Amino acid sequence: MLSAILTVLLQAATGAGISKMGAALGAGLAAIGAGMGIGRIGASAMEAIARQPEAIGDIRSNMIVSAALIEGVAFFAVIICALVIFI
Repeated sequence: MLSAILTVLLQAATGAGISKMGAALGAGLAAIGAGMGIGRIGASAMEAIARQPEAIGDIRSNMIVSAALIEGVAFFAVIICALVIFI
């Protein structure tokens, strides 16, 4: 199974049109995944604040750090996909 996937990826890398389409798809998936992840963090933070209002400072700071990490990974994925498209 893994060898079949690698074969398809290698064939896609040799064709310029298919690799650009894959890079664009990867950038879109990275953006969608980041949006879903940050949305889930926000929902969980609101639920945690509703349960323990006295811990709002800790929850908020942890939420901001987690969202920044997710956004950084998504930005990295989009940059890699852009490099595949333009190089």
